[in-house]
Amino acid sequence: MNECLLVNVTYTIKEGKREEFFYKINEMGIAKDSRQESGNSKYEYFFSVDCENKLFLMEMWVNEVAQAVHSKTEHYKKLQSLKEEYVTDVSIEKYNIIKC
Repeated sequence: MNECLLVNVTYTIKEGKREEFFYKINEMGIAKDSRQESGNSKYEYFFSVDCENKLFLMEMWVNEVAQAVHSKTEHYKKLQSLKEEYVTDVSIEKYNIIKC
């Protein structure tokens, strides 16, 4: 059995700015570059159907080391700058899961 790290991130975005934030993430190549990292199995954004100011990110990494390396990349730093402009709150949940 393979174990991996699942990271669920919930962004609360400034009123009316969710689509613009998501567009910038893609325009700047942040999502694409994250998906191409060694050790990344999944990096997907989802729009909340219940709250127009929520954006969810599901990341899956082969282990915590791979996720830690991710947090030192240039595209991760770009995301941090975007968050300063668009995000009012971030909630992060991490789970070690068995991959079937």
